[in-house]
Amino acid sequence: MDAIYRVGQSLDLVITLNDSQARQKSGRVYLDDFCNKHQIPLLKSNHINDESCIAAIKAHKIDWLFIIGWSQIANSEILNAPNNGVLGMHPTLLPQGRGRAAIPWAIIKGLNKTGVTLFKLDTGVDTGEIIAQKEILLDTSTTAASLYTEVNRCHIQLIEEVINPLSKGELSLRVQDESKATIWPGRKPEDGEINLKGSVVDAEKLVRAVTKPYPGAFYFNSEGNKAIVWEAEISKERFCSLNDKAHLQFYDGILILNKIEVVNTPYG
Repeated sequence: MDAIYRVGQSLDLVITLNDSQARQKSGRVYLDDFCNKHQIPLLKSNHINDESCIAAIKAHKIDWLFIIGWSQIANSEILNAPNNGVLGMHPTLLPQGRGRAAIPWAIIKGLNKTGVTLFKLDTGVDTGEIIAQKEILLDTSTTAASLYTEVNRCHIQLIEEVINPLSKGELSLRVQDESKATIWPGRKPEDGEINLKGSVVDAEKLVRAVTKPYPGAFYFNSEGNKAIVWEAEISKERFCSLNDKAHLQFYDGILILNKIEVVNTPYG
Protein backbone atom coordinates (compact mmCIF):
# COMPACT_ATOMS: atom_id res chain seq x y z
CA MET A 1 0.00 0.00 0.00
CA ASP A 2 2.87 2.37 0.78
CA ALA A 3 4.44 1.45 -2.57
CA ILE A 4 1.29 2.42 -4.47
CA TYR A 5 1.42 5.90 -2.97
CA ARG A 6 5.19 6.22 -3.46
CA VAL A 7 4.81 5.89 -7.22
CA GLY A 8 2.00 8.43 -7.41
CA GLN A 9 -1.06 6.18 -7.46
CA SER A 10 -3.84 5.97 -4.88
CA LEU A 11 -6.47 3.63 -3.46
CA ASP A 12 -10.23 4.22 -3.61
CA LEU A 13 -11.23 1.55 -1.08
CA VAL A 14 -9.61 -0.78 1.46
CA ILE A 15 -11.26 -3.94 2.81
CA THR A 16 -9.98 -5.89 5.82
CA LEU A 17 -11.25 -8.36 8.41
CA ASN A 18 -13.13 -7.30 11.51
CA ASP A 19 -10.71 -6.59 14.35
CA SER A 20 -12.02 -9.35 16.62
CA GLN A 21 -11.78 -11.97 13.89
CA ALA A 22 -8.38 -10.92 12.61
CA ARG A 23 -6.59 -11.30 15.95
CA GLN A 24 -6.40 -15.02 15.21
CA LYS A 25 -4.62 -14.48 11.90
CA SER A 26 -0.82 -14.65 11.70
CA GLY A 27 0.90 -11.57 10.34
CA ARG A 28 -2.08 -9.37 11.19
CA VAL A 29 -1.67 -5.77 10.06
CA TYR A 30 -4.12 -3.07 11.14
CA LEU A 31 -4.90 -0.60 8.36
CA ASP A 32 -6.81 2.09 10.25
CA ASP A 33 -3.94 4.57 10.60
CA PHE A 34 -2.89 4.23 6.96
CA CYS A 35 -6.44 4.74 5.72
CA ASN A 36 -7.00 7.71 8.01
CA LYS A 37 -3.76 9.31 6.85
CA HIS A 38 -4.69 8.97 3.17
CA GLN A 39 -8.44 9.46 3.67
CA ILE A 40 -9.32 6.08 2.19
CA PRO A 41 -12.69 4.46 2.99
CA LEU A 42 -12.02 1.36 5.15
CA LEU A 43 -14.54 -1.49 5.21
CA LYS A 44 -14.25 -4.27 7.80
CA SER A 45 -16.02 -7.55 7.15
CA ASN A 46 -16.24 -11.18 8.28
CA HIS A 47 -15.55 -12.56 4.80
CA ILE A 48 -14.35 -11.26 1.46
CA ASN A 49 -17.48 -12.67 -0.20
CA ASP A 50 -19.90 -10.76 2.06
CA GLU A 51 -22.50 -8.74 0.21
CA SER A 52 -21.17 -5.56 1.86
CA CYS A 53 -17.80 -6.10 0.13
CA ILE A 54 -19.37 -6.71 -3.27
CA ALA A 55 -21.58 -3.67 -2.93
CA ALA A 56 -18.67 -1.44 -1.88
CA ILE A 57 -16.49 -2.54 -4.81
CA LYS A 58 -19.28 -1.78 -7.26
CA ALA A 59 -20.21 1.51 -5.59
CA HIS A 60 -16.61 2.77 -5.81
CA LYS A 61 -16.33 1.61 -9.44
CA ILE A 62 -13.05 -0.16 -8.72
CA ASP A 63 -10.94 -0.94 -11.81
CA TRP A 64 -8.50 -3.42 -10.23
CA LEU A 65 -9.03 -5.12 -6.88
CA PHE A 66 -5.94 -6.47 -5.10
CA ILE A 67 -6.49 -9.46 -2.80
CA ILE A 68 -3.22 -10.00 -0.95
CA GLY A 69 -2.69 -11.89 2.30
CA TRP A 70 -6.26 -13.22 2.56
CA SER A 71 -6.76 -16.86 3.54
CA GLN A 72 -10.35 -16.74 2.28
CA ILE A 73 -11.09 -17.66 -1.34
CA ALA A 74 -12.95 -15.08 -3.41
CA ASN A 75 -16.03 -16.34 -5.23
CA SER A 76 -17.00 -15.53 -8.81
CA GLU A 77 -19.19 -12.60 -7.74
CA ILE A 78 -16.19 -10.86 -6.15
CA LEU A 79 -13.99 -11.70 -9.15
CA ASN A 80 -16.51 -10.06 -11.45
CA ALA A 81 -17.20 -7.01 -9.27
CA PRO A 82 -14.26 -4.79 -10.39
CA ASN A 83 -14.22 -3.31 -13.88
CA ASN A 84 -11.01 -5.04 -15.00
CA GLY A 85 -10.54 -7.90 -12.57
CA VAL A 86 -8.86 -9.07 -9.37
CA LEU A 87 -5.11 -9.37 -8.84
CA GLY A 88 -3.30 -11.51 -6.31
CA MET A 89 0.23 -12.36 -5.21
CA HIS A 90 1.53 -15.87 -4.70
CA PRO A 91 4.96 -16.61 -3.14
CA THR A 92 6.17 -19.06 -5.79
CA LEU A 93 7.09 -18.88 -9.46
CA LEU A 94 3.75 -20.03 -10.80
CA PRO A 95 2.71 -22.45 -12.17
CA GLN A 96 5.10 -24.18 -9.74
CA GLY A 97 3.85 -24.43 -6.17
CA ARG A 98 0.18 -23.68 -6.47
CA GLY A 99 -1.63 -24.11 -3.17
CA ARG A 100 -0.56 -23.53 0.41
CA ALA A 101 2.51 -23.24 2.66
CA ALA A 102 4.69 -21.95 -0.16
CA ILE A 103 7.52 -20.65 2.04
CA PRO A 104 8.07 -23.86 4.07
CA TRP A 105 7.73 -26.12 1.03
CA ALA A 106 10.34 -24.23 -1.00
CA ILE A 107 12.91 -24.92 1.77
CA ILE A 108 11.79 -28.47 2.53
CA LYS A 109 11.99 -29.38 -1.17
CA GLY A 110 15.51 -27.99 -1.37
CA LEU A 111 14.77 -25.66 -4.29
CA ASN A 112 17.56 -23.38 -5.51
CA LYS A 113 15.09 -20.61 -6.30
CA THR A 114 11.52 -19.53 -5.73
CA GLY A 115 9.83 -16.17 -6.11
CA VAL A 116 6.66 -14.13 -6.12
CA THR A 117 4.05 -13.99 -8.87
CA LEU A 118 1.56 -11.20 -9.51
CA PHE A 119 -1.36 -12.70 -11.38
CA LYS A 120 -5.01 -12.24 -12.27
CA LEU A 121 -7.30 -14.35 -10.11
CA ASP A 122 -9.81 -16.72 -11.67
CA THR A 123 -12.00 -19.44 -10.21
CA GLY A 124 -9.10 -21.91 -9.97
CA VAL A 125 -6.43 -22.11 -7.28
CA ASP A 126 -3.49 -19.93 -8.39
CA THR A 127 -4.28 -20.69 -12.04
CA GLY A 128 -4.84 -17.20 -13.47
CA GLU A 129 -2.85 -15.30 -16.07
CA ILE A 130 0.58 -14.02 -14.97
CA ILE A 131 1.36 -10.32 -15.00
CA ALA A 132 4.89 -10.30 -13.56
CA GLN A 133 7.30 -12.34 -11.42
CA LYS A 134 10.32 -11.82 -9.19
CA GLU A 135 12.88 -14.55 -8.51
CA ILE A 136 14.40 -15.29 -5.09
CA LEU A 137 17.56 -17.39 -4.85
CA LEU A 138 17.69 -20.00 -2.07
CA ASP A 139 20.64 -21.71 -0.40
CA THR A 140 21.38 -23.93 2.59
CA SER A 141 21.19 -20.96 4.96
CA THR A 142 17.69 -19.83 3.91
CA THR A 143 15.15 -19.90 6.74
CA ALA A 144 11.44 -19.25 6.84
CA ALA A 145 12.17 -15.86 8.42
CA SER A 146 14.69 -14.78 5.78
CA LEU A 147 12.52 -16.04 2.92
CA TYR A 148 9.48 -14.33 4.42
CA THR A 149 11.45 -11.04 4.34
CA GLU A 150 12.47 -11.58 0.72
CA VAL A 151 8.90 -12.39 -0.29
CA ASN A 152 7.69 -9.14 1.28
CA ARG A 153 10.42 -7.22 -0.56
CA CYS A 154 9.34 -8.75 -3.87
CA HIS A 155 5.71 -7.85 -3.19
CA ILE A 156 6.74 -4.22 -2.86
CA GLN A 157 8.99 -4.28 -5.93
CA LEU A 158 6.29 -5.84 -8.09
CA ILE A 159 3.75 -3.22 -7.06
CA GLU A 160 6.18 -0.37 -7.70
CA GLU A 161 7.06 -1.71 -11.14
CA VAL A 162 3.60 -2.58 -12.46
CA ILE A 163 1.07 -0.23 -10.87
CA ASN A 164 1.58 2.66 -13.32
CA PRO A 165 1.67 0.50 -16.50
CA LEU A 166 -1.30 -1.43 -15.14
CA SER A 167 -3.35 1.73 -14.67
CA LYS A 168 -2.59 2.70 -18.28
CA GLY A 169 -3.44 -0.72 -19.70
CA GLU A 170 0.12 -1.25 -20.91
CA LEU A 171 0.75 -4.69 -19.38
CA SER A 172 0.28 -7.97 -21.23
CA LEU A 173 -0.84 -11.08 -19.37
CA ARG A 174 0.39 -14.59 -20.16
CA VAL A 175 -1.36 -17.90 -19.63
CA GLN A 176 0.27 -20.35 -17.25
CA ASP A 177 1.91 -23.46 -18.72
CA GLU A 178 -0.18 -26.30 -17.29
CA SER A 179 2.47 -28.87 -18.20
CA LYS A 180 4.76 -27.30 -15.56
CA ALA A 181 2.13 -26.91 -12.83
CA THR A 182 2.63 -28.42 -9.38
CA ILE A 183 0.38 -28.24 -6.33
CA TRP A 184 1.71 -28.01 -2.78
CA PRO A 185 -0.63 -29.09 0.04
CA GLY A 186 -1.34 -27.16 3.20
CA ARG A 187 0.65 -27.85 6.35
CA LYS A 188 -0.40 -28.15 9.98
CA PRO A 189 1.68 -27.54 13.15
CA GLU A 190 1.91 -31.30 13.73
CA ASP A 191 3.66 -31.66 10.36
CA GLY A 192 6.66 -30.05 12.04
CA GLU A 193 7.55 -33.19 14.01
CA ILE A 194 11.11 -34.29 13.28
CA ASN A 195 11.46 -37.85 12.02
CA LEU A 196 14.17 -39.17 14.34
CA LYS A 197 14.51 -42.27 12.15
CA GLY A 198 14.94 -40.23 9.01
CA SER A 199 17.82 -38.25 7.53
CA VAL A 200 19.66 -35.47 9.34
CA VAL A 201 19.51 -33.51 6.07
CA ASP A 202 15.72 -33.60 6.04
CA ALA A 203 15.59 -32.68 9.73
CA GLU A 204 17.81 -29.65 9.24
CA LYS A 205 15.74 -28.42 6.29
CA LEU A 206 12.56 -28.85 8.32
CA VAL A 207 13.99 -26.73 11.15
CA ARG A 208 14.79 -23.91 8.72
CA ALA A 209 11.46 -24.27 6.93
CA VAL A 210 9.14 -23.97 9.91
CA THR A 211 11.08 -21.74 12.28
CA LYS A 212 9.55 -18.40 13.26
CA PRO A 213 7.16 -16.97 12.16
CA TYR A 214 5.89 -20.57 11.90
CA PRO A 215 5.28 -22.95 14.86
CA GLY A 216 8.68 -24.64 14.67
CA ALA A 217 10.08 -28.15 14.19
CA PHE A 218 9.87 -30.36 17.26
CA TYR A 219 10.50 -33.75 18.83
CA PHE A 220 9.62 -35.36 22.16
CA ASN A 221 12.53 -35.71 24.56
CA SER A 222 13.25 -38.56 26.97
CA GLU A 223 10.96 -36.98 29.59
CA GLY A 224 8.11 -36.94 27.09
CA ASN A 225 8.10 -33.17 26.77
CA LYS A 226 7.85 -31.36 23.46
CA ALA A 227 11.12 -29.70 22.43
CA ILE A 228 10.82 -27.04 19.71
CA VAL A 229 13.98 -26.56 17.65
CA TRP A 230 14.28 -22.99 16.36
CA GLU A 231 17.86 -23.18 15.09
CA ALA A 232 20.08 -26.13 14.23
CA GLU A 233 23.04 -27.18 12.09
CA ILE A 234 24.48 -30.43 10.83
CA SER A 235 27.65 -31.48 12.63
CA LYS A 236 30.76 -32.01 10.54
CA GLU A 237 31.27 -35.21 12.54
CA ARG A 238 28.77 -37.89 11.57
CA PHE A 239 29.07 -40.21 14.55
CA CYS A 240 30.69 -38.85 17.67
CA SER A 241 29.99 -37.87 21.25
CA LEU A 242 28.81 -34.29 21.67
CA ASN A 243 28.25 -34.24 25.40
CA ASP A 244 28.77 -30.49 25.58
CA LYS A 245 26.09 -29.68 22.99
CA ALA A 246 22.40 -30.45 22.67
CA HIS A 247 22.02 -32.68 19.63
CA LEU A 248 20.03 -35.39 17.90
CA GLN A 249 21.64 -38.49 16.41
CA PHE A 250 20.39 -39.69 13.01
CA TYR A 251 21.50 -42.67 10.99
CA ASP A 252 23.45 -40.40 8.64
CA GLY A 253 24.71 -37.68 10.96
CA ILE A 254 24.21 -35.42 13.96
CA LEU A 255 21.98 -32.38 14.23
CA ILE A 256 23.31 -29.78 16.68
CA LEU A 257 20.47 -27.95 18.38
CA ASN A 258 21.56 -24.35 18.70
CA LYS A 259 18.26 -22.98 19.99
CA ILE A 260 15.55 -25.11 21.57
CA GLU A 261 12.48 -24.46 23.69
CA VAL A 262 11.07 -27.20 25.89
CA VAL A 263 7.32 -27.10 26.39
CA ASN A 264 6.34 -28.90 29.59
CA THR A 265 3.29 -30.51 28.08
CA PRO A 266 3.88 -34.25 27.57
CA TYR A 267 3.11 -35.52 24.06
CA GLY A 268 1.61 -32.40 22.55
